[in-house]
Amino acid sequence: MFSKFFRFLVAVLMAVSPTLPHLFGLPAIPEGQEINLDKFELVWSDEFDGEELDKTKWIYNWWERERKGGYWHEDMVDVRDGKLVITTAYYENGLPTPDAYKDYFANRPDDKDYGPGWYTGIVETRNKFEQCYGYFECRAILPASTGMWSAFWMMNDQVENVDGSGEDGTEVDIFESMYYKDVSLGYGDAVVSGIHYDGYGEGHQGDSIGKWFCNNPYEEFNTYGLEWNENEYIFYINGVETGRLSTGGVSQNPEYLILSCEVAGENGVANADRHGTGKMSMQPGDTAEFIVDYVRVYQYK
Repeated sequence: MFSKFFRFLVAVLMAVSPTLPHLFGLPAIPEGQEINLDKFELVWSDEFDGEELDKTKWIYNWWERERKGGYWHEDMVDVRDGKLVITTAYYENGLPTPDAYKDYFANRPDDKDYGPGWYTGIVETRNKFEQCYGYFECRAILPASTGMWSAFWMMNDQVENVDGSGEDGTEVDIFESMYYKDVSLGYGDAVVSGIHYDGYGEGHQGDSIGKWFCNNPYEEFNTYGLEWNENEYIFYINGVETGRLSTGGVSQNPEYLILSCEVAGENGVANADRHGTGKMSMQPGDTAEFIVDYVRVYQYK
């Protein structure tokens, strides 16, 4: 009941001014233009119809296993029933290091072994597929848990360049799910979208279009899209525009795709609030799933 009232309140604020919800730090309801796919042609996709991850399209993360308050591990990624599934779960004894990782990590004395903690996963198209400009979309159900988030995002190696510009490379977060802790209030049915450039240190810069409502995203599929051209990034939820960004200049270089989950915290230890996630509420034995129906990439005709 409160959730419906909350959305009604947001709708009233938007009727006065579309920017009012964001001024109060509230999610807004997508009410922009609809995406016009007629100007695009499909050039790459994964419908996840096989029995395992298509290694001609995706790789697992192989250069970083500890990630914030947990670990990334390829065993947490599965393809079943025509869906990509990234599971988050706790392992008291950790998980073994895959053979493909061992040589790489052997040359990093600062690296930590997999230990007890929360495990989740990441896949990306690095060195498999990259594109500059077009329309990028996934259809997904989000993981229902506090203390973590899922994301569909884009990167290239030039994001680390600190030169006052995002034109050489920008992290583009098509969506991130941070707010499950507020799901009972209706606020948790929102995702956030934004950009980052000039690395992740003192020179870091970024911008956001704020928080936007989805339709029951932890139980139902929604689509999350980005139209990227030489002038701006245009974000969409269920084919409806949510906002636009061009801060720092738009990336002019090809970028690869990432689907991931992350656990809030640091040094592999969870139970730290990050980006408004709240602290981890799952207990050992509980799981949360990020379920992706498809990823599709279009190019301008």
